[in-house]
Amino acid sequence: MPVRTTEPPRNPWDYIAKLVAIGDSGCGKSSLTVRLCENRFSATHDVTIGVEFGSRIVPVGPPANKALEKGNTATAAELAENSNGQQKKMKLSLWDTAGQETYKSITRSYFRGASGALLVFDLSRRKSFESATAWLNDLRQIADNNIVVVLVGNKLDLASQSTDIEGGNKRQVTKEEAEEWCRREGVLKYIETSAKSGENVEKAFLEVAERIYQNIEAGRYDLADRRSGVKKFGAAGGRDAKQPQAVNLTVGDAAKGGPRGGCC
Repeated sequence: MPVRTTEPPRNPWDYIAKLVAIGDSGCGKSSLTVRLCENRFSATHDVTIGVEFGSRIVPVGPPANKALEKGNTATAAELAENSNGQQKKMKLSLWDTAGQETYKSITRSYFRGASGALLVFDLSRRKSFESATAWLNDLRQIADNNIVVVLVGNKLDLASQSTDIEGGNKRQVTKEEAEEWCRREGVLKYIETSAKSGENVEKAFLEVAERIYQNIEAGRYDLADRRSGVKKFGAAGGRDAKQPQAVNLTVGDAAKGGPRGGCC
């Protein structure tokens, strides 16, 4: 009688990385996180107090990254499902930080150990764009030197409207000046999103995840270091590497008092 063999179950993810969403209050950081994790939008959202948490598993590396290069994130997801188990996956541990000055001492503590960041501003509020430099400086003072940063101009749905209620143009920041800011500050990329419609939201997170994966492949992270913002599935000394491990990508006492669980 032939012996039936079964393939071992594939790991739910290959790597886990800590990402933070930073920027002024009211720019839509929480809405972007909810859109990515739950694929929904709420017109009203309570102001974030401290830090909120979410997670999402996304494809990284070939073949999905080829679709990402072409700007087709839907195809990237399809490729991940039809890659015969060859597609690498990364679990994004998303930390949505408060933008109010009152909570900055708390939110800054969560920058430590982050491997990626979405620096968000409101396309219809120029002041939020002007604050981006200060946010970036704060991040780079605390986070790892290899942190991957993408500048996100959110509320594209508002910026696309020709006029506001006073008859002026709602877009207050051009794509060209945001891209120039990225070149000047050494930021990876600029992406315009709409948490309301979902436009480019997944792309923004995928861009960060893909560059983190490239850094992993280049050996820029110590995956065995518990302080690293990136971990490999099952990486824990003295444990069965085939079993998922509880990976803590938060920081010290600030994380102990923070929220738990994920949105997806």
